[in-house]
Amino acid sequence: MFFDKEILRKRVECFQRLMRENSIDASMVRTLSSFAYFTGVKWLRPALLIPAEGEPTAFVFKHEAEEFMEKSWIRDVKTYMKAEELMRSVSGSIREAAYRRVGFDYSLERDSYVLFFELFKKLNAQVEVVDVHALIMRLRMVKDPAEIEAIREAARIAEAGMRMAVDSLDVGKSELEIAAEAMAEMMRKGAEAPHIYVAAGPRPRIHAEPRSWNKIRPEDAVEIVISADYHGYYSNLTRTVFLGGLSGEKRRAYEAFMKAHQTVEENLKPGIRLIEVENIVGKSFEDTGFSDYHVAGFAHGVGLLPEEDPITTIVAPHRRYKVAENMVLAAIHAPLTVPGVGTIKFEDTYRIKPEKPERLTKFDYELAL
Repeated sequence: MFFDKEILRKRVECFQRLMRENSIDASMVRTLSSFAYFTGVKWLRPALLIPAEGEPTAFVFKHEAEEFMEKSWIRDVKTYMKAEELMRSVSGSIREAAYRRVGFDYSLERDSYVLFFELFKKLNAQVEVVDVHALIMRLRMVKDPAEIEAIREAARIAEAGMRMAVDSLDVGKSELEIAAEAMAEMMRKGAEAPHIYVAAGPRPRIHAEPRSWNKIRPEDAVEIVISADYHGYYSNLTRTVFLGGLSGEKRRAYEAFMKAHQTVEENLKPGIRLIEVENIVGKSFEDTGFSDYHVAGFAHGVGLLPEEDPITTIVAPHRRYKVAENMVLAAIHAPLTVPGVGTIKFEDTYRIKPEKPERLTKFDYELAL
């Protein structure tokens, strides 16, 4: 187990205190990331019932229970063979304990959580079901020392993936071929679920999943976005490589982005609201003449997900959050999208410290081949 069981138990106890403060009798955790946060292990089809008082119960497929108990500190484990047995067991536990107000961890990840949420409400009509995602993220947004060390190692893996991607760039190769080289390298280094986006060429793409049919051309700007994981924790690293040199409008866009990047490093401190830094970034792009190409949302949290709360890119209310010490944030996340040049982005992973943020990812900025 990577995390000491006392750390994991403390996380559960902190969440239980929040539940009691909000008059919640128990909470059902069915998201991969929050399940890992409390149990210490990533497990597909996660199901964890945390009461406001007492020990949590994990619901695990029968023939996986032995391994789960070896990897996790949770001792109360109920098994099932069929999905309907799982739902009956969860609902039965809730009825037996006579819980009246039950939390459900509801967020967007890789599984059918909307389906689980609706089914959970239907099967537990006698209880009031409330969303506890924000309560859990109140804990998860600030990292403990062990989490920060995992993210630090994830940053080393991301750097190795970026080096492989940059070294693999060549005219005629597809974006997918570049991504494949980097993915393999990160997995060799220990990443279990890395992500990589590649966007090449003068037509900007805000979402840059690698395309098999888009080939690298001379003079292309190539954006490479990497998320690498270590023991479930991610780091984010983005660089833009300029083939054929860095001059003209490419140079102007690069320097504009790096100027904004510097303002982030100077201002991202405990106590400041994210919207304040967002406005500083926007003003920087305005001053350099690139405001028309600036996409809003300069940062997001990083941890058990490549992108987690606070997510200023897609959840506007999160821009009101205050930065806190030991948050881990990726910035600048939103790119410049400049027609005729391409997608320009330089993103690093930062640990928030009192005086200035600590940059966990280390890689060259000016990349011209």
